[in-house]
Amino acid sequence: MQYYLSGRLSQQLLWLACLAGVVGLLAARSLVALAPVVAVLAVLANPNLRTEFPRYFRNGAAMCAAAMFGFLLISGLYTSEWATWRHDLFRYLPWIAVPLAFTLAVPLTARQRLAVGCLFVLGTAAIGAATLAKYLLDPAAANEAIHLGQNVQAVTRIFHITFGVMLALAFFWGLLLRRSKLAGPVLRGALLASAVVAALTLHVLAYRTGLLVFYTSLLGYAVWLLVRRRLLLGVGLLVLLGLGPWLAYHTLESVRQRVDSTVWDVGQFTNQQDINDYSLARRLAAVETARAVIGQHWLIGVGPADTRAAMMAQYDWKDYGLRQANRVEVHNQYLEALMGGGLLGFGLLLVLLLWPFTQPQARHNPYLCFFLLIQATAMLVDAVLSLQIGLNLFIFGYGFLAAATIKNE
Repeated sequence: MQYYLSGRLSQQLLWLACLAGVVGLLAARSLVALAPVVAVLAVLANPNLRTEFPRYFRNGAAMCAAAMFGFLLISGLYTSEWATWRHDLFRYLPWIAVPLAFTLAVPLTARQRLAVGCLFVLGTAAIGAATLAKYLLDPAAANEAIHLGQNVQAVTRIFHITFGVMLALAFFWGLLLRRSKLAGPVLRGALLASAVVAALTLHVLAYRTGLLVFYTSLLGYAVWLLVRRRLLLGVGLLVLLGLGPWLAYHTLESVRQRVDSTVWDVGQFTNQQDINDYSLARRLAAVETARAVIGQHWLIGVGPADTRAAMMAQYDWKDYGLRQANRVEVHNQYLEALMGGGLLGFGLLLVLLLWPFTQPQARHNPYLCFFLLIQATAMLVDAVLSLQIGLNLFIFGYGFLAAATIKNE
């Protein structure tokens, strides 16, 4: 009986950690920090921990995540920014804790995993609907802000790039979850409605990154359908992919304003105008600055903790007319990895993203496939792992879908 109760406690603690993690991502940031602690307690409560512990080292997804922390630890040998390095060590602890929990704690039941997924999808859609309502209260003012390159902030103040990624995930996961045999008619209807709301919010609020990952994932799915010789569905989806952006541009003022501001933004940079008030142009300047840093430190980089300092030093050589306050860091995770870790750090990032596809059980998990495709695409336009919320979203999804999938199969 004691053995059963201990195993049950481990499972319930892991479930509590997952629910806290999702709520933390959606609204309560403090819970994001507490969730990994509860997850580790779930591991300690596992009555079979001593015999199962070696499984952690056989779980490739967990090892890929641990390698990210390990590289940061080793970079202490040549880092110059000691304060930042020590802070990042603490911030990167979830790379160890979260995959460890999903590998060694008693696994969640199918119903518990469904509950976690539904909480994310329904919660994200609810925040999207509330943010959409805020937009509709004064669309003229919101469209003017969009024209100036700003974004309608989520009602719970989620960073707009991460929120766009979450909305795209909610769309695809919502459609997948409603196919679950455990989902009743009411839940299936709610999940379908959530997917519609997520897609509508992305388009009306014109989140650039969210729309990019949304349409990239749809394109990936269309290609998969064509490869599987499901020609009618594949071609039909490709047609919709062409019509969707065209209809959005011609029916939504916010999308027109976003496209116009984006074109103007890029033009300011290419025509060598004053770019201090243009976010995308400043990002393009940051890309050029990062490329210069990478060229000088291409093998092992400057150290993950030193990327900002290296960028600011390079701006001193060529500032693109930017004032000190407007010199931004690079919004690209791949360039960030190259700067901080050189080819070694870049290789670790690619292994992290691509290794799950070497495992048959992971390749056949559509939740994981959409997650990795969306995250890999978002990394092209944002340093996803540099912000705490982006880091937590990635680690939680990677642990829940990759480490747990490979362990449970």
